Amino acid sequence: MMNKENIIKRMSLADDVASRLQQKISKGEFAVGTKLPTEPELMAVFGVGRSTIREAVRNLSNTGLVRVQQGLGTFVEKQQADSESMSERFLRAKGRELNEIRQLFELKVAEKAALHRTDKDIVEMKKYLAERREMAAANIPAACIEADINFHLSIARASQSEILLDLYKTVARNLKEYFSELFIDTESFVQTQILHEELLQSITDQNPQKAWECAAKITGQPV
Repeated sequence: MMNKENIIKRMSLADDVASRLQQKISKGEFAVGTKLPTEPELMAVFGVGRSTIREAVRNLSNTGLVRVQQGLGTFVEKQQADSESMSERFLRAKGRELNEIRQLFELKVAEKAALHRTDKDIVEMKKYLAERREMAAANIPAACIEADINFHLSIARASQSEILLDLYKTVARNLKEYFSELFIDTESFVQTQILHEELLQSITDQNPQKAWECAAKITGQPV
């Protein structure tokens, strides 16, 4: 079973390591054009695991602060991160990166929806999930994708978190295009319908742990 506390802890550690690395770069400890220490060296410096170091470096790479060159290492590109807003960054995200952002959101969104959903929220979720099932069975990809995204947006609304809803809406703008390129038929939607039914049931039952686990299965995370 997935330990959500471990996931959140790892993400928090990565943010902390990224922030400390950024400070060192800003202070000139790592000059522009130079290579960062190796992963084992950074692990020793910060006292964290390899996955945390890689996530921290990925965060810095997304801001343009460093450049990862396969087989050669990670190089400092600039001393200050790009001033691009998070919303703008989400809109620029494409393909797998965009899907990874969605995966992270959906775990927390599902958990909070189970805690805060209303009867009206349940009606809305059932409506979109029924549309998803109908369009998947009829093999109409575009309509199925639309219903799928609307279903997950209704879960975000049920979370009663404005910031999570706003973030998910931002991601959803590009998600439809990505899904349209990824899915040429609805076979995958048919196969995952039962998981979505289980997710809805866990939210209806106000079971946040089960909702987290169902969302993790849907997004491909190990449980």
